[in-house]
Amino acid sequence: MGGVPEIGNIELLCAAGFMLVAGLVSYRSAMGLEKDIAISTLRAFVQLIALGFVLGWVFDNQSWEMVLLIMFIMVLNATQIARGRIKSCPSGITLQLFVSLLITSFTMVFLVVELIVKPELWYDARVVVGIFGMILGNAMSSSAVALDRTFSSLDARSDEVLALISLGATPLEAARPSIMSAVRAGMIPTLATLSAAGVVQIPGMMTGQVLAGADPLSAAKYQLVLLMAISATTTLCNIAVVRWCFRKRFSSDGYYLDSTLRGASRSR
Repeated sequence: MGGVPEIGNIELLCAAGFMLVAGLVSYRSAMGLEKDIAISTLRAFVQLIALGFVLGWVFDNQSWEMVLLIMFIMVLNATQIARGRIKSCPSGITLQLFVSLLITSFTMVFLVVELIVKPELWYDARVVVGIFGMILGNAMSSSAVALDRTFSSLDARSDEVLALISLGATPLEAARPSIMSAVRAGMIPTLATLSAAGVVQIPGMMTGQVLAGADPLSAAKYQLVLLMAISATTTLCNIAVVRWCFRKRFSSDGYYLDSTLRGASRSR
C-alpha cells in the first residue's frame, strides 16, 4: 500500500471549482446563497490549511497542557458558531451552551481514549484532538438545531404555553412538548448517519484510515466506536442544553415571556 495519494495545489484549486458551480446554480436559481457559499468556502480553505500547519507543529511538540488548551479553544469556537445559528435566541445562553459542550465532549473523549483506544500517551494529539474534533463538531451542530427548535416551538405555542401557565403548570410542564420535539430534531442527522453507515455511506474516519492503508475491518471498528460516541454525546448534550436553556423564555417567577414582554424582562 502506498499510503494516501498526495493532493497538489492545482488539484486543490480544481476542487474549489465544485463550489463555484454550486454558487452559479444558486445565482441562476435566485436562491441568494452565493455570498454564504463564497464566505464558507474561503473560511474552510483558510481554517483547514492553518489547522494543517498548527497540527503538524503540535504533533512534533505536544504536551498535555497544549492538547487541553487546543481542546478548550475548540469548545470556545464551537460555542460561538452554535450560538450564531440559533434564531430568536434569548441573551444569556452562551455560558450554558459552552458548559454543556465542554462537559459532554470532554467526558466522552476521555472514556473513548482511556477505555477503548488506549494510546501510549493519554494526551496523544493525533488521537485525542482528532476524535475530540469529530465528537465536538457533531455536538455543536446538533445542539444548535435543538436550541433553535426549542425557542421557535415555544414561540409557535405561545398561546398554549400561556394558557398552561395560567392553569398552574410549571415552566417545564408547559415547555415539555417543545423540549421533546427539539431534542428529536437535533438527533435526526446523527441517527440518520448511524443508520446509513456502511450501507449508504462510508464515514469519514473509516475512509481516511482505508486511504492510509489500514485494514478495512480495523477501520470499521474505529468508525463504529466513533459513531456511537458521537450519538451518545449529542443525545446528552442536547438534553442538557435544552433543559438548561428553555427557562430563558420564562421569567424568574415562572411566567412565559412572549415577544411583547421580553424587552421589559431584560430591563428589570
